[in-house]
Amino acid sequence: MTRRVIVTGASSGIGAATARLFAAHGWEVVAVARRAERLAALAAEIGAHVIVADLTQADDVARVRDEVSALGPLHALVNNAGGAFGLASVEESDPNDWRAMFEINVLAVKNLITALLPALRNGARDAGSADILTVTSIAGHTAYEGGSGYIAAKAGAHMLMAVLRLELAGEPIRVLEIAPGMVKTDEFSLVRFGGDQARADAVYDNVPEPLTADDIASSIVHMIELPAHINLDLVTIKPVAQAAPWKVIRGPLTPKA
Repeated sequence: MTRRVIVTGASSGIGAATARLFAAHGWEVVAVARRAERLAALAAEIGAHVIVADLTQADDVARVRDEVSALGPLHALVNNAGGAFGLASVEESDPNDWRAMFEINVLAVKNLITALLPALRNGARDAGSADILTVTSIAGHTAYEGGSGYIAAKAGAHMLMAVLRLELAGEPIRVLEIAPGMVKTDEFSLVRFGGDQARADAVYDNVPEPLTADDIASSIVHMIELPAHINLDLVTIKPVAQAAPWKVIRGPLTPKA
């Protein structure tokens, strides 16, 4: 039986890596993102069914629901689309940045889950189980200065998953969360710093082996491919060089003398 997964934010970074790995494992992949050209390239590479959509828009969410439902049962949903905007304090940050972060990190996740639960229930009937996995962040679990709106948004996504897990108890649908720390991708820090490439690069400067998109993708696929009775409610994943959001070692990791 071929299983079907939808991956959001699939045009780059963790989403693209996750889509590639699911395809390599024999899944039928539905890749969703805003950038049509990148999705077309991904489709040519792995044979994914692609949907160009902005998940903060109700009409686009409805269109994703309709296209996915027409394909047949859905066995897994990976809510990866998200983002951070700015590093200002609570006092000085722009409410518009907060609004944008809540739209993509919380409301879009809620709305897509609502839209796709019927297809996921069909997937559970088809295969015996289905999965909803959301990519949050260690920022949603540990506060640090300079993260204000992003921390609040990811904490909201974390609690959304916790409530959903309670609400779906009794159904064969796992609710999973993966909370990455420092992951070096082409775009996350660049977007956060408003396109300042030098500032984005400095985040990872001299950090020994920050995580990669492939590292997170392998963890996501592992979580979903575990036997259906095993629920990894929350996986926190950081590079060894990162002890906390605010404590990152730069330079070689060496045993004490």
